[in-house]
Amino acid sequence: MSDVSAFGRTNPPASADEATMLRSFVDYYRATILRQTEGLDAVQLATPLPPTTMTLGGMLKHLTWVESWWFRRVLHGLPELAWVGDGFAADPDWEWTSAKDDTWELLVSRYRDVVAECDAILDAALATPQGLDLLATRPRHGKHASLRWILVHLVEEYARHAGHADLIREAIDGRTDL
Repeated sequence: MSDVSAFGRTNPPASADEATMLRSFVDYYRATILRQTEGLDAVQLATPLPPTTMTLGGMLKHLTWVESWWFRRVLHGLPELAWVGDGFAADPDWEWTSAKDDTWELLVSRYRDVVAECDAILDAALATPQGLDLLATRPRHGKHASLRWILVHLVEEYARHAGHADLIREAIDGRTDL
């Protein structure tokens, strides 16, 4: 295992416009999650830190779905990703529990594909006259979130799970330098 992660991570700028700042934090945490899963085998990716059932593989699959949910489904009303299918019909935690059947390469490949698509959606949304004030097409809890709210929520979602990932990774192999 290398001493430095192959997934580069750039600290967000200390000063920037709002959209750049929010995107920088999302990108920082995206890289953090990839670094926390890097180099682990299938057993390690499926190892929880009791008493939680949360795993790093499940977390990566969950965050892949979360990106898709907010940018594809909520912001633009696009259909569910084909590989998700009806997984949630039988298991509300499908993305977490089904990850044990996926390789790290598959999890990362899907994650990168979804992030690339979501970044393109974000670029297009920011180019609209509304920019960060663009409202989602799909309501959630009866309200249409703004793009600004979606980005802030993603920062919160990633930051929360990055903390979980730190603890799980350390429990798996003692790594704390990621």
